[in-house]
Amino acid sequence: MTATEDTSAAPDARSPGLTYQDLLDADTHPVPDVLRLESPRYLGSDDIPRERYTSREWHRREVDRMWSRTWQFACREEHIPEPGDYIVYDIAELSFLVVRQDDGSIKSYPNACLHRGRQLKEYDGHCSELRCPFHGFAWKLDGQLQDVPAAWDFPHVDQRPDDFTLPECSVGTWAGFVFINPDPDAGPLSEHLGEIVEQFEVWDLEDRYVEAHVSRIIEANWKIAQEAFCEAYHVNATHPQILSYLGDVNSQVDVWDRCSRVITPGGTPSPLIGGADSDVTEQDMVRGMLDVRVDQEAPITIEEGQTARAVLSEMARERWRPMVGDQVDQMSDSEMMDSLDYTVFPNFHPWGAFNRIVYRFRPNGDDHRSSIMEVFFLTPFEGERPPPAEEQRLGVDDPWTDAPELGMLSKVFQQDVFNMAKVQKGLETTRKAGATFSNYQESKIRWLHDLLTECVGDEPLSETPVSLGTGAKARTS
Repeated sequence: MTATEDTSAAPDARSPGLTYQDLLDADTHPVPDVLRLESPRYLGSDDIPRERYTSREWHRREVDRMWSRTWQFACREEHIPEPGDYIVYDIAELSFLVVRQDDGSIKSYPNACLHRGRQLKEYDGHCSELRCPFHGFAWKLDGQLQDVPAAWDFPHVDQRPDDFTLPECSVGTWAGFVFINPDPDAGPLSEHLGEIVEQFEVWDLEDRYVEAHVSRIIEANWKIAQEAFCEAYHVNATHPQILSYLGDVNSQVDVWDRCSRVITPGGTPSPLIGGADSDVTEQDMVRGMLDVRVDQEAPITIEEGQTARAVLSEMARERWRPMVGDQVDQMSDSEMMDSLDYTVFPNFHPWGAFNRIVYRFRPNGDDHRSSIMEVFFLTPFEGERPPPAEEQRLGVDDPWTDAPELGMLSKVFQQDVFNMAKVQKGLETTRKAGATFSNYQESKIRWLHDLLTECVGDEPLSETPVSLGTGAKARTS
């Protein structure tokens, strides 16, 4: 792992504030090599065509050329711990089963009966066989045909055994996550994950459990929802209450071939509220980070010579110590304080260190103007692994604050969601041909679109505009 990668093509323009590397130089603990990596990448300044968010034809291309052929996070291994455990994974109008086998391995199949096509399963659960509720055709967990009711009337099924074995998708695991690729001939998962495999060796995401799992329907294309979490540039307008302690435009953005990240530092004020001349004090940052009301006393006081970043990092270490022991003493202030937001194409967002957050964004059924945003909290534990949290599903009108398990993040998410439907409506309305992204701060979004183009292509669309509407099989709650 080298300290600096692929910087030669990057433009020189950066925030005039402290760099992230400057903050690491002042860390009170050793900084892991992975945080010293820098890989800015200039990906051009062209607009992204708005049809990628508004076009039905583009959506169909995504389903046919990407979702049907790419690796995607389906579940955690702990969701299917025992033989016979299964989950239903839906992407757009497609549905797949992910099933734990008797030997402990995992297989995935299209969720469809080979008799008349009925979905085999509608809900996650446990079974000893995969039996269709319509006419009773049944398969073993390994996909072999097991039972045909009134088999005397289906001699032709016996003559075509390969046609009546459940077809398999590709399956791979990494760090406790289960990935599927509907393409049975897909390349290995490790190639798809690329650089993130080595970079996450310092953070053990496998030894975690799902403490929370919350999903919400978003009235916007899945990319609009995802892109809101791919940069910190929006903080000044969308989350002004956190500017006193978050270095939004001081974020470091790194792009590699197969993964990217945005690291946003905490315990340092935004350059947009004064930069080096900011009158934000260390005590102000503490009050902001702890969400202390103006009429309340802060629970801690920053003494002369101390920094909020160092003091709050130490508090975080003590909070995690009961669960992970003395490991916290080897963790840097950055790992305690900063947002280490990684992305693997097309929609997988694991955060580094003890941030706990994992995002996933998907189309909401076959509706290209609606999506599902999911938040998982992956938490360290002591002793036996706790069972994974049940998914709490929020509908399109339910506020994120209905999920108290997300803590302060629920308020932040509510601010984010406020923009998303308006972005969708604006892109439907604008006469501008595309969306404009910055060269550096929003380069992760450009990287995602470059990979999307590799999968989907960029040939002209043929369709004429259609009216707003809801596609088939969209989830309403």
